[in-house]
Amino acid sequence: MSETVLLPAVRQLEMLRAREISVAELAEAHIQQIERLNPQLNAFADFDAERVRTQARVMDKMPVDARGALHGLPVTVKASIATAGYKCEIGSLNHQGEIPREDAVVVERLRAAGALILGTTNCPEFLMAYETDNLLHGRTRNAWDLERTPGGSSGGESAAIAAGMSAAGLGSDSGGSVRVPAHFTGICSLKPTPGRIPGRGHLPPCVGPFSTLGAIGPMARTMADVELMFRTLSGQDDADPASPRVALCEWSAAELRTNRIGFFEDDGLTPVTAETRTAVRAAAAVLRDAGFCVEPFRPQTLEQLRKLWWTLFVQCGAMFFEPEVRGGRENLSPIFREFLAIANKSGLLTATELLNAWAEMDLLRVKTLDEMREFPVLLCPVASVPAWRHGEREWTIDGQTVKYLDAVRYTQWFNTLGAPAAVVPVGHSPEGLPIGVQVAARPFEDEVVLGVAGIVNRAFGFVAPTMAAGS
Repeated sequence: MSETVLLPAVRQLEMLRAREISVAELAEAHIQQIERLNPQLNAFADFDAERVRTQARVMDKMPVDARGALHGLPVTVKASIATAGYKCEIGSLNHQGEIPREDAVVVERLRAAGALILGTTNCPEFLMAYETDNLLHGRTRNAWDLERTPGGSSGGESAAIAAGMSAAGLGSDSGGSVRVPAHFTGICSLKPTPGRIPGRGHLPPCVGPFSTLGAIGPMARTMADVELMFRTLSGQDDADPASPRVALCEWSAAELRTNRIGFFEDDGLTPVTAETRTAVRAAAAVLRDAGFCVEPFRPQTLEQLRKLWWTLFVQCGAMFFEPEVRGGRENLSPIFREFLAIANKSGLLTATELLNAWAEMDLLRVKTLDEMREFPVLLCPVASVPAWRHGEREWTIDGQTVKYLDAVRYTQWFNTLGAPAAVVPVGHSPEGLPIGVQVAARPFEDEVVLGVAGIVNRAFGFVAPTMAAGS
């Protein structure tokens, strides 16, 4: 059944609706894939095969007119998104064994649409790393190379989906955390405009600057699957002040092509590998062939956006967690201690510095959006490098040393901007590792991102890691 679990989610749903396969049979295929591969990949924080089988049997007995858009689809949820009855420990010994009593709003919607929740997936402690490791559940590995990370902080999700252990899932992103893992594992993802998929119920809450930086986003093997998840789960949460009333949009192919696309291969400061440049050029060529105007363009505000992200995510983030870790520092994972050490080098923010940064974010967003009037869609790299080895922290590219947080700066701009951005796999490195490209647009233009990224995805498609396709 390994071929079935690697099919797109939309195809699995077609099979369920046509009675080509039952929910129980599809669930069993995923259970077998999990039992075969998870001992090596360690993607799950909570998985119980009998619980999944019980849910599947109940779903098979439901009348057809009571079935939702995702009925029977086996999905996973990052262990930082409240899922009632499942461990959601945020990768921390300080939260060991915590099981929410209520679902996050997006998980409520997932269940209402009929999705079959397989379990929750591993993440770095408190989500503050670009690889997935912690003292609670250990290290998650990449199906393309077990010596490499599937990324973070939604690394358990990306590992599970790439390996066919889950058809689709939910991650979260305040600095690239659904996009870097998608790039590292060869899948697709969307960081939506904050609030379009409600964030209430995320752990920790997306409040203060993180209401702009952060968003819950869908992850899957194709953009068609990501779009299905977005359209099914989006919509205002009227109890969340950061969730706007924005109707779903439909763009015809002709309307979509009115969006001029600006592309750039690097940001002028941090180099990328030659294969990354090739991937961006290949995606640009596909979009030109599809009738888009695609021209070189790079906003002038990128470095300002990145510096502001550092202030709000790294420095402010560390301050947010100070009460959380006080008195429990001996339980902290090395990867979270590393984050705190990085933040401490930058120093604590004064109240004036934080207030100025918060105000500057709005001013800088205005300036960037004004620049993007001519090119409302951007095409660029996701990171300087493909998936790195566990614990690796610097690389040499074109004779220049590229350090850990600089390598992934390409995602951070769009968190500061509060803009939607998707990742699709396009190329491969000399080692055979996936390389994705990033498509971004102005806030609330999520459907434009989905449409443009979908065109790129259809041209290149999903390639399964060898271990996922084995029997």
